[in-house]
Amino acid sequence: MTQPRVLIAGGGIGGLATALTLHQIGVPVSVFESVRDLKPLGVGINLQPNAVRELFDLGITAEQLDTVGVPAREWALVGLNGNDIHAEPRGTEAGYNWPQYAVHRGGFHMLLYRVLSDRIGAENIHLGHRVTGYVKNSDGTVTAQMQTEQGPVQHSGTLLIDGMGIHSPIRAQMHPDQPPIHWGGALMWRGTTRAKPIRTGSSFVGLGTHRHRMVIYPISHPDAEGLAQINWIAEYTLDDTSGWEKTGWFRPVEIDSFAHHFDAFRYDWLDVPQMLRGAEIAYENPMIDRDPVPTWVDGPVALMGDAAHAMYPTGSNGASQAVIDARTIGAAMLEHGVTPAALAAYDAALCGPVSDLILRNRGAGPFGLLNMVDTRCGGLFDDIDAVIPAAERAEFMAKYKAAAGFAKDTLNAAPRRIPQGARV
Repeated sequence: MTQPRVLIAGGGIGGLATALTLHQIGVPVSVFESVRDLKPLGVGINLQPNAVRELFDLGITAEQLDTVGVPAREWALVGLNGNDIHAEPRGTEAGYNWPQYAVHRGGFHMLLYRVLSDRIGAENIHLGHRVTGYVKNSDGTVTAQMQTEQGPVQHSGTLLIDGMGIHSPIRAQMHPDQPPIHWGGALMWRGTTRAKPIRTGSSFVGLGTHRHRMVIYPISHPDAEGLAQINWIAEYTLDDTSGWEKTGWFRPVEIDSFAHHFDAFRYDWLDVPQMLRGAEIAYENPMIDRDPVPTWVDGPVALMGDAAHAMYPTGSNGASQAVIDARTIGAAMLEHGVTPAALAAYDAALCGPVSDLILRNRGAGPFGLLNMVDTRCGGLFDDIDAVIPAAERAEFMAKYKAAAGFAKDTLNAAPRRIPQGARV
């Protein structure tokens, strides 16, 4: 090949962020996505300040993010009887130099796709191409094997970055003995309801217990009537998982098939059953992840995003970590060139700590405070300080933020991951 070219398998959030990053530093890319027609699928996700910082450095503006979401102002955990366990400001209101955003996943995905198409040209984004495997060539390059409607095809490049998600065939080829997808028995039902935002008007609220809870936050600015699109996740852990699938699905279900689990979640500031029944549709899926693997790299091939580290969404940092992966790959190429050495450096920087984060999130992540409340008082309390002192709660949250890469002082003081104007 006359010049380096990176192949990116998967046109999800991680793959598009990687393509944008490599284009920014002057590396030609080709993206291969299995879907023939990208659509704004999914519901709400969070972008932590460390990821928003990188998006701003990519030229994604606050004005653009405001079209698909809203800056978060507060993160709060509330006990089963409606009393606060812990509440803290988020984003710029917490002293970060960058906001935290709650966005519609599909809207954010399509925003990245439009920006990438404008920058690299639609001819470099190949829809309807599902990567099924890879071959490492004797000259050091890699060939991606693909399936299209017309039959099998292959493309060769300098490196191959896999952003194909939890069911990635590239990861399966790289780690053929990996355990099956892990499911701990928790089911999630996701949806959105047009309603009035609670608390600050832009609060992320976890409500209930570690085995039976709601997560609620707005993903749009209020309209003239004060109503916003409220994203909610209803979670319930089954004692008996026999008869349930464990490989993952995202299927529409009737609200009445699960809403009865949350009939008692009624407070003077929120009526959960009413909110659930205000949704047009809900989607059901298990809370799943994968066991960590010892490496994300095989020579000129690297995993990133959920292909590398699918994790429970308890920390609200899956999409954020995919963005950080992309930027770390770019920074490594600035130092090592478009080479397997760059992928090895990326692997050395992130595989270990993010693998620890997978297990931390499996252990409930920041929702671990709910476990502590349940253990100490059965989930019901009048004075949280008598159950978990404020200093202990603050220390618990600080440890999680540090593990997830968005400790405020460290992040604010850190230099740019990709220096402005840097090119390979």
